[in-house]
Amino acid sequence: MCTVVVQVPADPSHPVRLLAVRDEDPSRAWDPVGPWWPTTHPGVVGVRDRRAGGAWLAADDDERRLAVILNRADVLADDVPAESRGRIVLDAVAGVPPTGVPPTHGFNLVDVSGGRVRISMWDAATLRTVRLAPGTHMIAHDDVDDPRTARIRRWLDAFAAAAPELEARGDLRPWLDVLQDTAATAATDDEAIIRDNRPSGIPTLSLLVCTASIRPDGIDLEYGALDVPGEWNRPEMA
Repeated sequence: MCTVVVQVPADPSHPVRLLAVRDEDPSRAWDPVGPWWPTTHPGVVGVRDRRAGGAWLAADDDERRLAVILNRADVLADDVPAESRGRIVLDAVAGVPPTGVPPTHGFNLVDVSGGRVRISMWDAATLRTVRLAPGTHMIAHDDVDDPRTARIRRWLDAFAAAAPELEARGDLRPWLDVLQDTAATAATDDEAIIRDNRPSGIPTLSLLVCTASIRPDGIDLEYGALDVPGEWNRPEMA
């Protein structure tokens, strides 16, 4: 039940801005942003899932591509065998988006390339793809900007209102300020972005935050882990 906020510029010479919060089982080990795939994906950095070896988020500075994946509700039973979704991220950042029938559980894939943002949505029955119009967008476990998702309904306008400051400052600090404001909401509340999903029967909590500016001349990617899963502490971004 991760959350991604993205600002798509009207002028493609301006950067795409992205903020991503990862929710995962804290017992599932991960590695912070680094070049974890030097043989298969040289030049790619990202957050690696140690168990399956794929990525939650990955970026290729030379190609100006970034991809991040979110779990999505699907029609498969939880115990149905399925491949890891982390390889989808590495394929996308290599310029190969998902097609056909992905052999995985449901996902929402945010794929940034060339100043454009594409969302691929798979519910284990149908794969849909949309390109985002200029403006501020938010996605979690349902559709883009979906008012059925409580956190989107509650916080999208706040991120949109802060978006002009991103350009003025040249960084993502205004969105981190909004994220900090959201942490006043209890982590178990449906409107929360910094989350504890265990009361819903899902063993995941918010673990880390990534911010990115994907510019025509490169990518600024920063990472910060929360000190305590599911509890906001304004992590040091680096």
